[in-house]
Amino acid sequence: MKTAVVAIGGNAVLRAGEEATLENQMANLRRTSAHLARMIRNGYDMVLTHGNGPQVGNILLQNEICREDVPAMPLDVCVGGSQGQLGYMIQQALTEAVRNEGLDKVVTCVLTRVVVDPDDPAFENPTKPIGPYYSEEEAAELRRTRGWTLVEDIKRGGYRRVVPSPEPVSIVERSAIRRLVFGGESQPEVVIAAGGGGIPVVMKNGEYEGVEAVIDKDLAACVLACDIQERLLILLTDVDRVYLDYGTDHAKPLDRITTEELERFENGGHFPPGSMGPKVKAATRFLRHGGERVIITSPEFLEAALDGKAGTHITR
Repeated sequence: MKTAVVAIGGNAVLRAGEEATLENQMANLRRTSAHLARMIRNGYDMVLTHGNGPQVGNILLQNEICREDVPAMPLDVCVGGSQGQLGYMIQQALTEAVRNEGLDKVVTCVLTRVVVDPDDPAFENPTKPIGPYYSEEEAAELRRTRGWTLVEDIKRGGYRRVVPSPEPVSIVERSAIRRLVFGGESQPEVVIAAGGGGIPVVMKNGEYEGVEAVIDKDLAACVLACDIQERLLILLTDVDRVYLDYGTDHAKPLDRITTEELERFENGGHFPPGSMGPKVKAATRFLRHGGERVIITSPEFLEAALDGKAGTHITR
């Protein structure tokens, strides 16, 4: 029985410059799902996870527009809403794709909470931008009335709210997810879990309590894979593999590399935080905590990567 945790990037749902319509998102998901369905046809069961940046941003914008008539929901509830929204869309696209491959699978979405440490330093230093842009006057009012942290985006000419991005610690629903994906050779479920990095919760007085934060989706995928004792983590992005000096004339592709070698490049500053950095961090952390193999590639190269003919393959 072959299994994997597969994390799809934002480009699998919405490409740069596209309007976030249902039609655009479904068209992208159908393209990505065709590759995932062929992976399933070739004998893999999977837990699929995904980002939610534009979607949760739009939910927050709707919060603001309707605020006078409809009570606004806190960020953890909005993340949960985006999990349901995207989970349904992926269910639709992937169900269609697996049926086109002649398979009888049930695509199942698990609303997933991810535990974070209430003492994580990120809560004292919010850095993750979310939601709409505001004028300087609006930003000052929001700081005063809601206690938000807002920073200026000089390129976009406005102010934007930033929230904490704490490290994921564990998956609350890990046992249920593990039972679904490791149900045996005849098990029918393809599982979607920890969408958007998961709903961030902390343990308080013996109960889980949602917090206003956003968890990095690649690090959440790493914790998910570790928690369900998966051996293979696949991180799908918009490039075919990891490169050194990416975007330059002397860019060098990395085909096969060990954790130690990759960490050396990571410590040398080769992978910026806003691009490949989180994926490399997730990969090395997964392999340091019991994982056996990580593949980083694009959806178009997924099948070739599984055959060892494309992508970056990272091992212990």
